[in-house]
Amino acid sequence: MVVDKPAGMTSHDVVGRCRRIFGQRRVGHGGTLDPDATGVLLVGLGAATRLLRFLSGLPKRYQGEVVLGRATSTLDASGEVVGEWDMSAVGLDDVRAAADRLTGEILQIPPMVSAVKVGGRRLHELAREGVEVERAARPVTVYRFDVEAAVEPGVVAVDVECSAGTYVRTLAADLGAALGGGAHLRRLRRTAVGPFEVGEARPLDGIGPADVLPPAEALRGRDRVVVDDAGLAAGVGHGKVLDRAVLGLPAEGDGPWAVVDGVGRLLAVYEGHGAGRAKPAVVLATVR
Repeated sequence: MVVDKPAGMTSHDVVGRCRRIFGQRRVGHGGTLDPDATGVLLVGLGAATRLLRFLSGLPKRYQGEVVLGRATSTLDASGEVVGEWDMSAVGLDDVRAAADRLTGEILQIPPMVSAVKVGGRRLHELAREGVEVERAARPVTVYRFDVEAAVEPGVVAVDVECSAGTYVRTLAADLGAALGGGAHLRRLRRTAVGPFEVGEARPLDGIGPADVLPPAEALRGRDRVVVDDAGLAAGVGHGKVLDRAVLGLPAEGDGPWAVVDGVGRLLAVYEGHGAGRAKPAVVLATVR
């Protein structure tokens, strides 16, 4: 299910609301979105929650606004101001040049308000206690960091495509630092997670069974194999390790591959298992 997360709710809040709406105990999401942010949040219900592992690593796209000249404790508009600079002389070309230097494979330090764990504790839990710890820089990839025209003096709109694990609020802060001052992020909106775009996201208010996608959609864009033979479909549904050739899978590669029946129902997701073999990572349907 593709939910358009409203501002002011955590991803956990959205999961809780979906539990109540759909009467499901097993509900999960495919990647945290900041409480102040809006946009695409992928939610799994019931057995489909096991498919979220294939969604968490998808690239993301965001739109937002970077406020130059003011840094905050949370790197976004919800935090306290911790520094101010006069950056009125910074032009749009300067901002774009700095954004270009932050594009590609870069190292990024996770913010203290993130869900990253250090010493068994999530950083945002430590931040609420007033504790700041040293964090190791992590490699991320920024595929595109476009700076649009200024929306008001000292504020620029940005459009970012990045790998999973990239923090756009940190990009905003690093952009300010690269320009000789500071900055923070506001009005963040996630516009896509992999092939799932905001145009198909459903508002949380009024969401219902008609908005739930079939499990096979969780593997949208992935390689897919159709199993028409009833005996083979039964083997897949029972989680058998099979020869790649039997399933019609390529001899090389690790997958994952979505294995569906003749009507498109997802039976299982298979991955490579040594030379010439494949095993199920997730089994969704038992076929008799």
